[in-house]
Amino acid sequence: MAAELFYDNDADLSIIQGKKVAIVGYGSQGHAHAQNLRDSGVEVKIALKDGSKSTAKAQEEGFEVLSVSDAAEWADLIMILAPDQHQRSIYGDSIKDKLTAGKTLAFAHGFNIRFGYIDAPEGVDVILIAPKAPGHTVRREFVAGRGIPDIIAVERDASGHAWDTALSYAKAIGGTRAGVIKTTFTEETETDLFGEQAVLCGGTSQLVQYGFETLIEAGYQPEIAYFEVLHELKLIVDLMWEGGIAKQRWSVSDTAEYGDYVSGPRVIDPSVKQNMQAVLADIQSGAFATRFIADQDAGAPEFLALREKGAQHPIEATGKKLRALFSWKQQDADYVDGSAAR
Repeated sequence: MAAELFYDNDADLSIIQGKKVAIVGYGSQGHAHAQNLRDSGVEVKIALKDGSKSTAKAQEEGFEVLSVSDAAEWADLIMILAPDQHQRSIYGDSIKDKLTAGKTLAFAHGFNIRFGYIDAPEGVDVILIAPKAPGHTVRREFVAGRGIPDIIAVERDASGHAWDTALSYAKAIGGTRAGVIKTTFTEETETDLFGEQAVLCGGTSQLVQYGFETLIEAGYQPEIAYFEVLHELKLIVDLMWEGGIAKQRWSVSDTAEYGDYVSGPRVIDPSVKQNMQAVLADIQSGAFATRFIADQDAGAPEFLALREKGAQHPIEATGKKLRALFSWKQQDADYVDGSAAR
């Protein structure tokens, strides 16, 4: 079944313009949503906990900052853009009791709704608007008169107008300029987690590290190995992003293309797909969510240990040393901004 897409003409901007919107969090996504909404004529206030380091930044950029509780009471629509592991406590402590019938609770990732960490009261619309790019890209493209594709979903349509609200919000942040795809909270959450873990973050990082290790163990220079398995990866990904795998194969040498066909399946063999299916099963069952939240609730010992282990991999030291030697310095603007994370 073909995806259902929406564009500017399908969305009524006046719907979101008629609502008071609280943005919970002022990080990557929060600043972009807030500024784009304001530029689209929406009344916006920022909701932050006392002592937040983001307060000064939000105020400097012209926003009124309220406590989460006060913002939730004031707003018609509350968009929660805090990290997944913190949303449950923010909601329980400061939002839940302010959700009167007729309000809308919004998310940019369905994690807490899909896995039952947040359960909104009856009479409240629950919607999702998820730009498929990090916040600074969402903001940059909006300012440039373009937009980032969004996906939207409705978990509860108490008002009968939740889809219209989601589309209106997407238009206000620039999503309908590029195209908005209709989905569900379950589909968005499960595919997002799978993509991050199996391909975009986990799969790619592990593949790069194994490639580096293989060359080093065979006696090749670390700097050369770094170029061949990490540095040039951006060139390949950019080609895929522009025109799919077909454009990547068309753009590289015949030698590289032939190697793609004959050696790729030797490295990424059918057992990898089976492992991916197991990863997906853990996501679908809630096992991954349970493991992640339990670790976070305990102070993130596993998470921090794994982060430290990754930072100590030899490819990191090689890359840091090599990049420092370039006369040309890498800048964020040189790269397609990417995140999982939202």
